[in-house]
Amino acid sequence: MAELPRVGSKRSIATRTGDDGTTGLLYGQRLAKSHPQIEAVGTVDELNAVLGLAKAQTEVTSKRDTLESIQQELVALMGELACTDEDASRYLSSTLASITDQSLAHLATVVATIEAHHQSFSGWATPGNTPLAATLDFARTVTRRAERRVSALPEHGRHPRPLVLHYLNRLSDLLWLMAREAEAPVLPPAWQKACQAPNYRT
Repeated sequence: MAELPRVGSKRSIATRTGDDGTTGLLYGQRLAKSHPQIEAVGTVDELNAVLGLAKAQTEVTSKRDTLESIQQELVALMGELACTDEDASRYLSSTLASITDQSLAHLATVVATIEAHHQSFSGWATPGNTPLAATLDFARTVTRRAERRVSALPEHGRHPRPLVLHYLNRLSDLLWLMAREAEAPVLPPAWQKACQAPNYRT
């Protein structure tokens, strides 16, 4: 990576290295910013930002902590996506963070905790009953888009670990549940009734 330009005695974040429409992967390779691999990384970055908005709206400390931990795991996931297949093993063997089976287990634990405290909800939910629920639903849809972008990468020569897709799929389930939990106090029937519409969570 090029050295950051200096502004006085400080280095600037404006490197100008991306002015040609390319951006750097880890370990030096550069790709067009329109490349599907960069699109996948950028979509996970977008998801992290939306989760930050949800976290800012969350008053319950345990829920904030959950979102914070997910954000940290997404940074690790972006790191893994931001390298070539040839450099993937180098990344995973480095001291840089990466998602693990424990990351997946953590999501499953939170899902089980929410389900244990609420009656089951099935069917199609309409987002927007509370600001927090709407933001969590927005995060869920960005998660699904990230999942689609990552699943398309093998068509372009990048083969992420299956664990990456497993994590995104499980995260979408969790965010759906968190959104329903967030709106439950103002819309109890939506949590309790069994809707006849098909359940599109997969």
